Amino acid sequence: MKTICRLLVISLLFFSYHSTAGMIGTERIASAVSAQAERSHIQSALSRAEVASALQSMGVDVNTAKERVAALTDEEARSLAGKIGAVPAGADSEGWLVAAIVIAVVLLLWWRWR
Repeated sequence: MKTICRLLVISLLFFSYHSTAGMIGTERIASAVSAQAERSHIQSALSRAEVASALQSMGVDVNTAKERVAALTDEEARSLAGKIGAVPAGADSEGWLVAAIVIAVVLLLWWRWR
């Protein structure tokens, strides 16, 4: 019994594991929430019928584009969502939206394969 106790004490002294815990800042949580909201905004734009048909007519699979959007970093998602939100409303907006999405997909493909 003493041997087991000694081994336990020695193992605790030499093999002790240190764990740390810290507070998560509000900015970090807000950043993650806003990035997820921006990804959802981009995904909803990709789900629109006219955007999906335009992407398919250019040879881009909608599911592949959605996977690429899911793989965006937070900064890239913010940038792309900001560009979608900056498109003027009206009849001309579909072209800019599709162009922004296509450019983003092409850049993502290029970045991933370089």
